[in-house]
Amino acid sequence: MRIVNKFATFAAGLLVSFAALTTSASAAEGGHLMQSGTDLGDRASLQRGAQLFMNYCSGCHSLKYLRYSRMAEDLGLTEEEVMNNLNFTGAKFGEQIQVSLTPDHANQWFGKMPPDLSLISRVRGSDWIYTYLKSFYLDESRPLGWNNKLFPNASMPNPLWELQGLQHAEFGEADKATGERPVLGLKVTQPGHQGAEEFNQSVRDITAFLEYAGEPAALKRQSMGVWVILFLAMFTLLAYLLKHEYWRDVDKH
Repeated sequence: MRIVNKFATFAAGLLVSFAALTTSASAAEGGHLMQSGTDLGDRASLQRGAQLFMNYCSGCHSLKYLRYSRMAEDLGLTEEEVMNNLNFTGAKFGEQIQVSLTPDHANQWFGKMPPDLSLISRVRGSDWIYTYLKSFYLDESRPLGWNNKLFPNASMPNPLWELQGLQHAEFGEADKATGERPVLGLKVTQPGHQGAEEFNQSVRDITAFLEYAGEPAALKRQSMGVWVILFLAMFTLLAYLLKHEYWRDVDKH
């Protein structure tokens, strides 16, 4: 019992430490995270997310660990649908999702090559991606005219501004030590093509797609989970019956 209690205390300490680190990192990057509400079991959401990512994000960000053919298989798309609607680089069906952006152009426009997003969900988490995509606001002091409440001074524009509209920040009082004014909130001052709820769903779809891209096997793992549980339940029943049969002879002696 002492060993069990010590292990439980150790595990609880790890959970508390992890929660503290997560909260600290979130606060350092600009505040609390919104819940993404993604559902990898929603194939329609994943398909919409793939379309939105390819149209608004793939011009700068690659998914080098994901192939077009694998995406088609997992999301229930045909080769024709993928090649005609989601492939803008001329890559072959079995190749990885790369970008046509050259390093020279990237350095000229952004100062560096935009990162590959294959594993962004596993590194940052889905809630972070969802919050980040909703946290852009206009900032004339930035080279590209945009800033981000969650990730201040991010060197990229808002890729979804046409859908969301133009968003401005609401600032608090300036800090006496640094002179910086904290961003208290964000407000859409010029509506885009989508309303608030529709835009939230679009961001959720992109987030779900990036969550899938980080671990495509998760779709099959979830579908196999039910069968694994049934197997374990049947194995447990057989083990119990076998144990009962063995101990019946032992009890007689």
